[in-house]
Parts: sequence; C-alpha cells; structure tokens
Amino acid sequence: MEKKRGKILVAGAGRSGLASAELLLDHAKEVVLYDGNADLNEADIRAKSKKLSRVPMIFGELDENKMEQFEIAVLSPGIPTDSGVVEALKRHGVKIWGEVELAFRYAKGHVIAVTGTNGKTTTTALLGEILKRHFSDVQVAGNIGIAYTSVAAKTKEETKIALEVSSFQLETIIDFCPDVSVILNITPDHLNRHHTMENYIEAKKSVTKNQKPGQTCVLNYEDPILRRFGESLKLDVIYFSSKTKLKRGLYLDADAIYFADTGFKDGAKKVVDVKDMKLLGVHNYENAMAAAAAAYAVGVPLQKIAEALKAFQAVEHRIEYVAEVSGVAYYNDSKATNPDAAIKGILAMERPTYLIGGGYDKQSEYGEWIDAIKAFPYGVKKLVLIGETKEKIAQSAKERGFGAVALCDTLKEAVEYCHRCALPKEAVLLSPACASWDSFPNYEKRGETFKEIVRGFQEKEMKMK
Repeated sequence: MEKKRGKILVAGAGRSGLASAELLLDHAKEVVLYDGNADLNEADIRAKSKKLSRVPMIFGELDENKMEQFEIAVLSPGIPTDSGVVEALKRHGVKIWGEVELAFRYAKGHVIAVTGTNGKTTTTALLGEILKRHFSDVQVAGNIGIAYTSVAAKTKEETKIALEVSSFQLETIIDFCPDVSVILNITPDHLNRHHTMENYIEAKKSVTKNQKPGQTCVLNYEDPILRRFGESLKLDVIYFSSKTKLKRGLYLDADAIYFADTGFKDGAKKVVDVKDMKLLGVHNYENAMAAAAAAYAVGVPLQKIAEALKAFQAVEHRIEYVAEVSGVAYYNDSKATNPDAAIKGILAMERPTYLIGGGYDKQSEYGEWIDAIKAFPYGVKKLVLIGETKEKIAQSAKERGFGAVALCDTLKEAVEYCHRCALPKEAVLLSPACASWDSFPNYEKRGETFKEIVRGFQEKEMKMK
C-alpha cells in the first residue's frame, strides 16, 4: 500500500469496521475509527478488541478540515457511497475502499464470490460445505456474517474462500478479482440505496469486472438479464437452469439435477436426486446448482459435490422449520427481505398457510408477491401484515382482489393471531418481503424473536399434556 498522507480512516464501528481496523493494525498502519452515531460508547467499542485500545475514535460529525490527513477511507457496507461524509472525503482526495477491497489486497488464496438478489447466503454456505469435502483449507466469509477482513490473515496460497458479496460491497471494489464469480439472480431490491434498477444491476455485474479470460462466471440461464450478460463475457461461463436442458451447465430435469458437458459420456451426468436433499423449493435447487457449478470450476469432483448436496441443512432464517404446535407447522423465513425472496418462501410451502409480512420500506413494489399469494395452490388463509409497509401492502392486495388481510401492530401480535386461527395440517410462515429495520436491528433478530414466540407456544402445549 502506497503511503502518502499516512492515516487510514475506517468508517463504521460494526463487525466489518472493527475487523478492517484490526487487519490494518496488523500491517502497521495508522488507523482512525469513525462512526456517524454520536451515541456510541468508546469504552464499549474498545472492549470488543484489545488491538483497538489505542486507536483514535471519532463519533458523530467528522470535521472536514481534518480529512486531508487520510490517504484512504475504508467504508463498511452500510455506508452509502453518496452520503455527505463520503462525498466530502472524495473532495479532499481521499481514496474510497470497501472492506472487501481491503481484505482482497491482504488475503491470499482463491476466491469464489457469490452475489445476487436472493439465495446468496444459502449458496455460499453450501459452497463452503462442498469445498470442505475436497480441500483442507477453506474459509467461508463476507456478507454471510463473517467479515472477509477477519479471515484474510488466516489465508494461504492454497486457501479456497467462499465469499458472499452484496451490492453494497460491490460498489466499492477496485482491484477485487475472484477466480470464480456467481450471480444467482437480479430482481428489484435496495432501490432506496441504489436509486435506480440500472444502478443496482451494474453493481451486481461488477463482480466480474476484473476477471480475466480463463476465469469462470456462473449465471442463471432463466434470468434474462444474466443470460444476455453471459453472452457478452469473455470468461468461461457456466449456466444453471431450473427449466431448460442445457448443452453445457447444470439443469433440473423432473426430480434430478444434471451436469451437461461436451466431455461427458451421453452429454450429461446425474448429480443428485432432489428428493435426497434436505433443501426445499426450486429456488434452493437453483442455489444448489450454482454452488455445484462453482465448486466444479475449482476442481471438486461431482461425487463429492453430490455428497455435500445430500447432507446440507437449510441455513437459519431461510425457510427454517421451527416447530409443530397443535398440528400447525411454523417456518421462519425472516431472511426474505424483498418480494422476490418472499415469493420463493410461499412457493416452498405444501400446506394452507398463514403468511406474516411487512416491515421497513425499501421502496419495493409488492404486486408480484400478491399475485403469487393469490395463485398459491394450497391457499394463503390470511396475509397478516406488520411494520411500516403494512398499509402499502394491504392496498396492493386490495387492488389485486386479495381480501384475506389482517393488520397487526407487532410481530408478537401477528404470531399470536396466527396461532389462534391456524388449524392442524396448516402452516404459519414468517416471510416478510421487507427489511426489519423499522422494528429490529436485523433480520436475524426478527427471526429469533419469531422462534422464541413459537417455542413459547410449544412449551405451553407440552405442559398441558
């Protein structure tokens, strides 16, 4: 790293920010930690890391007159690149990096980067499990909840890194170059951050921008944006499809996943029967195909891929079975933070369902979700809405002729309503189609709260027996 002004500003005192500061300190860099939240407690932040005991910290307003001391500002993903403080840093000639860019410059090994609107976490976790069956040194990191900067120092030349990257993280890459990139799908999301769909699409596509001929990109053949994008790339493109038999790539045919390639006898090999997998729903079969393609691209044999696909359990908060209470099955899909993800959630159900939705408003439109609810073959008995968006979604439902809607003030009230109404052999699904930030710090806390309420019903039922 070229030293000019000397100091590096790490913006954001959350998980990725602290990991970034620690990585920089390991390389003898002068670091200042900054967070726009003036209410943060310096002692609490220092208590999280001994390495940060002497790092200067600034909370609240960042004095523009002092910005010229910084050579680089490393942004946490939650800080918009067009925010006032970032624009001011740019005016003062400060280079803007993201946490992923920083980690990539110090890490070793081979990166398989997974992005897309939905399915990133499941695919990245599954990819990690596949890689571990063949390689001895594997790291799983990124937007999945483990900062890339926190594992960078552990990597060696032979390390394989399964890395989940969000559109927020991709906004700030410069030299970041994965050996294999994966784009699962692109549907509207985070438009309050990216402002236009075009900007959002470009952010996702940028995962490939530094890749070179001979490297690999895995794309969803059934996504028209990605199919066209693949045709323009000078990379080894491997498609996957849930609807089309491909001449090269992975595809779903009836109840099995196949891998087609010109080098295979008969043109295609069966990878796995989906009935032998623990994942539910076509969207998860797509995630499995994407992970399999990426793993195959770095040398994992199909037999080991199949073994991992059969063994893998669904990730927490993504169509996660919680419990059965009085014959009613409860599922936690809190990670469905946009309408497209919520469509996949309801389509994975195989019972009449009480559906809990709503939350923070990311300027999404809910018409397609309502249409999917109306067409759901087992029937949505009631759409129970909470949060900032409940009136907006209720209006969308009314306009589309779906009247089975109930409004509640809190998640607890909504779950209790469903518990009173649902009958044996029915389901209750939390699949909000919205972010959690109006009521919860993150979707994980929302999902944990849902599970705690359900387990309370379960404990009460046990005591009555």
